[in-house]
Amino acid sequence: MSGVPERAEIDEQYTWDLEAIYETEEEWEEDFEFVQDHLPDLADYEGRLTSDGETLLSALELRDSVMRTLDTVSAYARMRSDEDTRDQHYQALSARAQTLASEASSAASFFGPEIQAEDEETIEAMIESTPGLETYEHYLEDVLRRKSHTRSAEVEQVLSEMGEVLGAPSDIYSMLTNADLTFPTVEKPDGTEVELSQSNVTVLLKESDRTFRRTVHETFFEELSTVRNTIGSALKYQVKTDVNLARTRNYDTAREAALDGPNIPVEVYDALVETVEDNIGKLHRHADLKRRGLGVDDLQMWDLYAPVAPGESPEFEYEEAREHVVEAVAPLGEEYQHRVSEGLDSRWADVYENRGKRSGAYSGGTYDTQPYILLNYQDDISSMFTLAHELGHSLHSELASEHQPYVDADYEIFVAEVASTVNEALLTAHLLDTIEDPHVREHVLNEYLERFRSTLFRQTMFADFEHRLHALAEDGEALTPDRIDEVYGDRKATYYEPAVVDDHIRREWMRVPHFFYGYYVFQYSTGMSAAIAIADRILSEGESAAADYLDALKLGGSEYPLSVLETAGIDMTSPDPIQTALDVYDERLDEMDDLLAADETTED
Repeated sequence: MSGVPERAEIDEQYTWDLEAIYETEEEWEEDFEFVQDHLPDLADYEGRLTSDGETLLSALELRDSVMRTLDTVSAYARMRSDEDTRDQHYQALSARAQTLASEASSAASFFGPEIQAEDEETIEAMIESTPGLETYEHYLEDVLRRKSHTRSAEVEQVLSEMGEVLGAPSDIYSMLTNADLTFPTVEKPDGTEVELSQSNVTVLLKESDRTFRRTVHETFFEELSTVRNTIGSALKYQVKTDVNLARTRNYDTAREAALDGPNIPVEVYDALVETVEDNIGKLHRHADLKRRGLGVDDLQMWDLYAPVAPGESPEFEYEEAREHVVEAVAPLGEEYQHRVSEGLDSRWADVYENRGKRSGAYSGGTYDTQPYILLNYQDDISSMFTLAHELGHSLHSELASEHQPYVDADYEIFVAEVASTVNEALLTAHLLDTIEDPHVREHVLNEYLERFRSTLFRQTMFADFEHRLHALAEDGEALTPDRIDEVYGDRKATYYEPAVVDDHIRREWMRVPHFFYGYYVFQYSTGMSAAIAIADRILSEGESAAADYLDALKLGGSEYPLSVLETAGIDMTSPDPIQTALDVYDERLDEMDDLLAADETTED
C-alpha cells in the first residue's frame, strides 16, 4: 500500500498559491478568449509590418500583450495539471492552451521574414525616429542577425505549422517509454517488490545491496532492448530532422544551426569537450574512490550511481533544509537572501509528493506572476540541493522580469543553469563550513561530486556522442542501432575507463530523452562550469563578485549569453572557467579521499 497522500491531505502552507494567478477559472477563460480574439488583429499586420516605425511598434506591442497573456494561460493550466496528472479536466485545459500556443505561433510567424526583408539601416532609422521602438532594439538586431537563415513568410508559416509533425520522433519516444513500455518488477533485499520505470531506475541503482543493483541494471536494459529498433528509428529520424532543417535554413551543419539561436560559436562546444577530456583522469579518480568506498575489486556499471559515502544518507526535513538554503545564499547579499526567505513564505513552492503529482522538480511562473517551484521533497540531501537549485532559477527569472521589458526578460538555456548551480555550490560550501559530523560531510560531498559527475562529465559525454551521430548522418552514413551502440560504447569506455563497460550500457542512449532535443545537453555542462567558476569567485572575492553576478542575472535576455556571463566575470570563449570548475571538483575529491582514509584508519 502506497504511503503517498492525496493532494487534499497536504497542508496548504506546503502547496503553491495558484490562486494568486487566477482566483477563478472564469478569469482564466477570459484571458484565453483575449488571446483568441486578438490573433486576427495580429495577423492583420502581415504585409505591412515594416511600413513605418509606428506600425512596427504597435504590432510588436500587440504581440507582447498577446504572448504575455498566453504565457500565463499556459503556465496556469500546466501547473494545475501537474498537481494531479489524473485530473482529466486540467489535462483538457492544458491541451487547449497548447493548441492556442500553436495558433499564436502561426499567426505571428511572418514577423521574422518581414523584418528581415528590410536592411539594417532602415530598421535603425525607424528605431531612432519612433519613441518606444528602442525597447525592441536587441530583438530587432537578433532577428536581422539571422536574416540569411530565415526563409520566406510562406515557408516560415509552413515550418511553424509543421512543428508538431517535426516533433514526432520525440513524441513517439516519450509515449513508448513513458506510456506503452512496461518494465518488470524486481524483488528488493527486504522481500518487497518494486516495478522498474524510467523514473525510478536511477534511484534503485543507489541501493546498498550490490546484487540488487545488478538485477536492476540487467532487468531494466533487457526490457528496454525489446524496443531497441523502434527507439533507434526514432533517434535516427530525429537526427535526420535536425540535419534537414539546418540545410533548409542554409546552415552547414545541424550543430551550427542549433548554436546560432543563442549566438554561441561552435568553438565553445569544442572547447568544452576538449577541456573535459583533457581532465578525464579526475573522473577516473572519482570512479576509483567509488570502488574503494564500495569495497569492490572491479567497478561495474551497476555501481556508478551508488554513493561513495558509507552508510545511510542523513535526513534533512524540509524546514531544516530551507534554513540551510537561506543561510547558504548569504554571500549574495541581504536582499537576495530576503527574497529567498520571503518567496518560500509566500507559497512559491509546492513541496511534497501527492498521488498523481508530476514527478521531478522545476521552476515555473511567467513574466506577470510570482515564481513557482514544483518539488517532490523526500527529507534527504538530494531534495535539499534540488530546493536550492530551483530557487536559483526562480530568483533569476524574478530579477530579469523586474529589470527588463517582456521582450528581453526571457533568457537562453545556455545561461539558465548558471543561477541554479551557483546556489548548489554555495550550499555545498555552507554545509561543509558549518557541519562537523564526518558522516554528514561525506554525504554532502557525495551529493556534490555525483551532481558534478552526472552534469559536467556525463552531459559532455552525451554532447560528444550527439555531435558524432549528427556528423555521421551529415556524411550520409546509416544510423542503425548497432552503429549507435558502437558510437555510444566508445564514448562510455573513454569516460569510464576504470569501470567494466558491458553490453547493456552500450545501449544506455535508449533511455536519454535529451537526445531528441537537438544539441541541448552541452548547455548543462557549460552552465555548471560557469556557475562553479562564479561561485568560486564570489567566495574568494566577496561583494564585488556577487554584485557582478547579480547584475548578470538582471540582464535576462537583453544581451547574448556570452555577454551576460562576461558581466559576471566569466569568459566562456576560453577554457578557463571549465578548468576552474574541474579544479574545484578535484579539491572536493581530495576532501572525500581524506574522509575515506580516516574511515579506513578507524576500521583498522
